Amino acid sequence: MILGQDTLKRTHDTLLFKGQFSTWINFNPSNNLPVWLGGRYIPQANYKVKFPNGKLLDFEASLNMSGQAGFHLFDTVNVEGNIRPYRLWGRYSGKQFEIRIGLQKINFGSASMLRPLMWFDQIDPRDPLQITNGVYGVLVRYYYKNNANLWLWGLYRNDKPKTWEVSGTSKIYPEFGGRFQAPTKKGEVAVSYHSRMADMRDMGYPLTEVPENRVGVDGKWDLGIGLWYEAAWIHKHRSVGVFSNQEIMTLGADYTFDIGSGLNTTFEQFLVSYDEYAFSFSNANTLSALSLSLPVGMFHNVSAIVYYDWVNNNAYNFLNWKRQFKHFYLYIMAYWNPENSVLPQQQNTSTNLLAGKGIQIMLVFNH
Repeated sequence: MILGQDTLKRTHDTLLFKGQFSTWINFNPSNNLPVWLGGRYIPQANYKVKFPNGKLLDFEASLNMSGQAGFHLFDTVNVEGNIRPYRLWGRYSGKQFEIRIGLQKINFGSASMLRPLMWFDQIDPRDPLQITNGVYGVLVRYYYKNNANLWLWGLYRNDKPKTWEVSGTSKIYPEFGGRFQAPTKKGEVAVSYHSRMADMRDMGYPLTEVPENRVGVDGKWDLGIGLWYEAAWIHKHRSVGVFSNQEIMTLGADYTFDIGSGLNTTFEQFLVSYDEYAFSFSNANTLSALSLSLPVGMFHNVSAIVYYDWVNNNAYNFLNWKRQFKHFYLYIMAYWNPENSVLPQQQNTSTNLLAGKGIQIMLVFNH
């Protein structure tokens, strides 16, 4: 872009550096390595150029630098680490539009814990850091004056399986999709669509290019009590047995009770099925999720999340106490979970630290 001299004088640019450092210790006596120590640093740089016509050009670059070590005292040590791009994008935006290109987070939907529309992220509501891998692509959003909005996206070279994907994606063909969200009385509704070429070789099928389409619907309303629904149908256009169709649905509600500083309660009921024939629900699983959050004074918060797997009769229990200090946060977390998880969130490391029973203490510093 070439700007005249007068325009250059009226622009304003800003360069900002910030970051997040976290460290934790995890103790789980039933693990082969009962003690884990870990740390993560996410340095981030943001550069913005504001133009006098209200347009904005900005960039974000960040790294995910993590490492952890598992110990069995006087016996075994396992060390692992990773450095990879976390976000790397540029964006051009105005009052009613934005165009973002690069490695970015794309997430949407009405549900909060069990999310059928968790198509491109892996956010775990139990994770204090809300870490999720990004996707490489282009995202265009247009905001109408009545608060409706339109999303269009194209993704490329994101070949590893994303959440809800039973297989990887072809490296040759791009993915594409969109979303339209419209306001309603006391709420909003939306419809989403995505298309890709699935690579089924990891599932034992000699098929590298299987067309897959998915459609999602969701809505949310504030009627004194919050109510929402979210559903998706993922369909492959070639027969791959029970992986030909996935039907995923969630109904949810939340309410803040007048207890203490306000006890926020959220409940979601979830169903997922993998079927050879669409909507036959022949391989269905149902989960329930309950979240409780209670502020205690200005600097403390106590929260709990419980999932229940009705098919396998397993409960996932998570309790978290958060203490806010001037420059950092302290989290003390306790969990009691099955050894093998059926929850949809992908793990961010090769070790599932929330399997079994244990305690984790985490310090988080933002600068």
